[in-house]
Amino acid sequence: MAKSNFLSLDSLSFQEFDENSELIPLMTPEDEAEINNEVLPESLPILPLRNTVLFPGVVIPITAGRDKSIKLINDANNGGKVIGVVSQKDENVEDPSAKDIFKTGTVAKILKVLKMPDGNTTIIIQGKKRFEINEVVSEEPYMTATIQDLSEAKPAPNNAEFSAIIESIKDLALQIIKESPNIPTEASFAIKNIESNSFLVNFVSSNMNLSVEEKQKLLEINDLKERALATLKYMNIEFQKLELKNDIQSKVQSDMNQQQREYFLHQQMKTIQEELGGTSYEEEIEEMKLRARDKVWTEDVEEHFNKEVSKLQRMNPQVAEYSIQRNYLDLFLDLPWNEYSKDNFDLKRARKILDRDHYGLDDVKDRIVEYLAVLKLRNDMKSPILCLYGPPGVGKTSLGKSIAEALGREYVRMSLGGLRDEAEIRGHRKTYIGAMPGRILQSLKKAGTSNPVFVLDEIDKLSNSHQGDPSSAMLEVLDPEQNSEFYDNFLEMGYDLSKVMFIATSNSLNTIQPALRDRMEIINVSGYTIEEKVEIAKRHLLPKQLEEHGLSTKDLKIAKPQLEKIVEGYTRESGVRGLEKQIAKMVRHAAKNIAMEESYNVKVTNEDIIKVLGAPRLERDKYENNNVAGVVTGLAWTSVGGDILFIESILSKGKGNLSITGNLGKVMKESATIAMEYIKAHAEEFDINPDVFDKYNVHIHVPEGATPKDGPSAGVTMLTSLVSLFTQRKVKNSLAMTGEITLRGKVLPVGGIKEKILAAKRARIKEILLCEENRRDIEEIKAEYLKGLKFHYVTDMSEVLKLALTNQKVDNAKTL
Repeated sequence: MAKSNFLSLDSLSFQEFDENSELIPLMTPEDEAEINNEVLPESLPILPLRNTVLFPGVVIPITAGRDKSIKLINDANNGGKVIGVVSQKDENVEDPSAKDIFKTGTVAKILKVLKMPDGNTTIIIQGKKRFEINEVVSEEPYMTATIQDLSEAKPAPNNAEFSAIIESIKDLALQIIKESPNIPTEASFAIKNIESNSFLVNFVSSNMNLSVEEKQKLLEINDLKERALATLKYMNIEFQKLELKNDIQSKVQSDMNQQQREYFLHQQMKTIQEELGGTSYEEEIEEMKLRARDKVWTEDVEEHFNKEVSKLQRMNPQVAEYSIQRNYLDLFLDLPWNEYSKDNFDLKRARKILDRDHYGLDDVKDRIVEYLAVLKLRNDMKSPILCLYGPPGVGKTSLGKSIAEALGREYVRMSLGGLRDEAEIRGHRKTYIGAMPGRILQSLKKAGTSNPVFVLDEIDKLSNSHQGDPSSAMLEVLDPEQNSEFYDNFLEMGYDLSKVMFIATSNSLNTIQPALRDRMEIINVSGYTIEEKVEIAKRHLLPKQLEEHGLSTKDLKIAKPQLEKIVEGYTRESGVRGLEKQIAKMVRHAAKNIAMEESYNVKVTNEDIIKVLGAPRLERDKYENNNVAGVVTGLAWTSVGGDILFIESILSKGKGNLSITGNLGKVMKESATIAMEYIKAHAEEFDINPDVFDKYNVHIHVPEGATPKDGPSAGVTMLTSLVSLFTQRKVKNSLAMTGEITLRGKVLPVGGIKEKILAAKRARIKEILLCEENRRDIEEIKAEYLKGLKFHYVTDMSEVLKLALTNQKVDNAKTL
């Protein structure tokens, strides 16, 4: 139902009664009976209404503006006050004729005429009876027509169905009044006080939100019961619309209230932030969008970013997820998507940089230049995965920095030592509190390009834990076939690592996962000779330490002989870290004397070295004499480079037991057993009395006892030691050996030859005994490293013994 508006006759404003207006009571059944008994005149002046339909018994105010209408009202008011009211078919027609009006209308009585201050005339009329126009008699000065009464069929007073319809109309009308915000609650009193059923139907029909055509159809229904039922249907539709409208409005109102509240709070926060000198959230998001325009993104990445920004805009800045989402988008913008530095493929320049930064390591430099040459020729080749493998302190990590400089790429280093959480590589899912991307992406973000030289330091020291296996996570990173779509849990997208040049460093290959080792090109970075160490100290270490301690070359000079003394007496390593520490001590000593203004030797002497560094500690590693039977010098490989190894054996009265000491591994103990059994099997060839094996116990010891040792390469040394012991013959002077043996007496090749050769040179060894198959390893070593060494290549144990043992007995030889 609509509010009781003042309906316009001539598109003019509706007016309400003022407080002093005469009260117009509702129609009673008696009034209805009186109206029904009235006789209609034959003709009536016809007043067309533009936008409403008048129903019998209903009182409405109308404002008239057309000249014809005002003339009609004035004449009727001065006469019988009765007029015929009909509705126009088209409200836009200014001067309606007979064809522009409906045939059915309502006889109305003018209750009051009000002259308004603006010159308009407002009348209050009440509907009486329905009529039908027979013929329009005249249209000037206003329309006049002959009419006839329309009888209304009414149901019997005790009709139950009609009574139910009337009750439903009343109840529904009251509900509509209650639900509609536009209808005053006083209207419910009017509904409750209407006694006449026909007037109730007319009153409700008149006040419903229906079109003129729909109301006209109701007016034309002659059967009151049918009209009541039609009215009830319209009321049901209106009530459903009203309920739906109210439901929508309540939801919208609630949402609007929440949005308005958040808007005002955001505005307040924005003002506070601006006062404090901060940035508002909207400015942050706009800044992100601005930065995103400059990024070189693929369609997928750009679409994902825009989606995530929209998500951020919809978030309340006060919730915890907001900061996570903002950090995520910051990472997205900071990552160097498709940003590559231009490679410098000047290979001669690259070689100069490598030579400048590193002395020696020619094989390694050649391999690196070869890789750069392939990259230059292909230009689009996926970067190789190199693994620099060798003892500590030989310059593996600094090689990576030199390669980066030679290529003109950014340099990134990531230490993997002790890393045991897979999330350090792949990142955490961003739903976790404190989630971060993996260190791979963090390093690329720091580098600012997607093709840096990336050094993975100490890849052999990755460890496992309950938090996952990081070495398995590295499989995707170091696989050129997979790393073009490296998936980081935090980023939630694939990132292209195929242009990154990964360089891993490792001290040992044994602890690297086989699948991971298979993905890398192994480049062996072996240790330095004494001559190389002296050169490195002269060219790099001493100038570096002088600079770090605030001195110049005028303040301290260390000649090559003194550097060699430091190398031999105070360091035992393949690299040069220990040597750098000793040189740093010498430099600090000079710095102290300068600061305290005390005199000192600018040119360091041997005495100065002993004074500052103490007595030489490593002289015992020198080769020992051959005056004792059963003592043979072997060559060993360790994680810090090559070393010499003494095998000692001794006989004691017993029952032929063999005991082995020296913290040896299972393989090394087996070598001793093989050597012993071989000697027993060939005793007569070696001129050994077989009864000796039952009368004496044999004990083999390998100093140093605290150092773990293992491997098969001491086999020939143990065999020579035992034959020397049983025959009491001297071992050849200044001889060292390495090789694996079999029960057949064959000598097998072993690894780590270069490191072992360097150890032999440090120990002043003159001759080295090797397997014939190790000849190729010797040929790969520079001739200058082999200066002063003589090599013997053997295939059988009999050859070893002929070369290693002399015919001379040791001093104080035992008679067995």
